[in-house]
Amino acid sequence: MSGRLVLAGTPIGDVSDASARLGRVLVGADVVAAEDTRRLRRLTSELGIQLSGRVVSYFEGNERERTPELLQALLDGQTVVVVTDAGMPSVSDPGYRLVAAAIEADVHVTAVPGPSAVLTALALSGLPVDRFTFEGFLPRKPGERARRLGELKDEPRTMVFFEAPHRLTQSLEAMAEAFGADRRTAVCRELTKTYEEVKRGPLDELVTWSKDGVRGEITVVVAGADPHKVMTPEDLAREVAKDEEAGTPRKQAISDVAKRFNVPKRTVYDAVLAARDPGK
Repeated sequence: MSGRLVLAGTPIGDVSDASARLGRVLVGADVVAAEDTRRLRRLTSELGIQLSGRVVSYFEGNERERTPELLQALLDGQTVVVVTDAGMPSVSDPGYRLVAAAIEADVHVTAVPGPSAVLTALALSGLPVDRFTFEGFLPRKPGERARRLGELKDEPRTMVFFEAPHRLTQSLEAMAEAFGADRRTAVCRELTKTYEEVKRGPLDELVTWSKDGVRGEITVVVAGADPHKVMTPEDLAREVAKDEEAGTPRKQAISDVAKRFNVPKRTVYDAVLAARDPGK
């Protein structure tokens, strides 16, 4: 019989958030695949447990190469537990490749639920939580970041991002450019830790606040676009112009904008015509 793959959620800050089950699963594992073996040792010390199984590193740099080795351990009947630095494996962390391989090999996959920075930040943000999308880390290059945010401009669901503290201001500025300076946002840092802070406000205010420097683990929650926002002719013309600047032919741009904002193509055409010849 094949073994069992366990994705184990670990505390995102306060170690007392760890469940008793997490300790039992770690102690009983044949193999513990850890994103950072030093953090794993610190966690087990704080939990007062001692591992009996083999510990291997499993991080972004070796995930692809180590997955076949861990899969073989599963096929040999062993229990493999995956833990990351904090939160749930596979969520912007190693784990997905092994889960996919295990499922393909008909290996049982389960999880020990634990704290999640995504859900914790979402709950604390004060923004709508009935529908949301997790976007992970934005691209580091300004052009790629702008394109990604441009694709999300009209996303109606609340959006959750991870960001490094030294890139926070740049990302907030790019969001303000893409979503508008008044888009409601919450920046959550050091969740469940001693210096936990949630800063809420429109994007332009948060840009100014962040320029003084922000430290710690960062999760950004941004309100979705208002689906009922009324687009003026000037707004529609600007949207067409942006699409044209990106290389879309005018006729196609008009059609795309009409679909995007659920308005007749004739309305968009007339808006573009008026913008190019205000006298008519």
